[in-house]
Amino acid sequence: MSGLSGSLTSFSEMSQNLLLSLYRRATRLVFNLVVVALLIGLFVGVGRTFMELGLTLSEPTVRLGLKDLVTNVLSLVIVLELVRVFVEYFEFERVRLEVLLEIGVALALRELLLLLFAEKLSGVDLFFWTLGILALVAGRTLAVQFSPRRRP
Repeated sequence: MSGLSGSLTSFSEMSQNLLLSLYRRATRLVFNLVVVALLIGLFVGVGRTFMELGLTLSEPTVRLGLKDLVTNVLSLVIVLELVRVFVEYFEFERVRLEVLLEIGVALALRELLLLLFAEKLSGVDLFFWTLGILALVAGRTLAVQFSPRRRP
């Protein structure tokens, strides 16, 4: 009877290893497709931003041209950080908190600047946005300071 349970255990381990292998391959395939899509979007975005630099001068006011330029550049930074997250996931099979917080800071700054350009912020709103961004920066600083040791 012990021979039968031993062969069942080895069969169970083999099936678990096979399923885990299939899961890892499927995950890598999906993440590769996402990275390729993000890279294509990044290159298209960079090209369009350079092409729209001339529009910055032709806008009715400099402020409108700068708004578009700042929005585009910050959006590209966010996409670049997302690509970095996926690449690091492939490399280390984990996502670092500090990188996610950097994306949060970039997103918050982008939204804050959009609201500032649209003149939709009161003094209290600006204060709370600033507190939120400072909290994200403090969290990132703590994540860097207390990051787990890398395994050799």
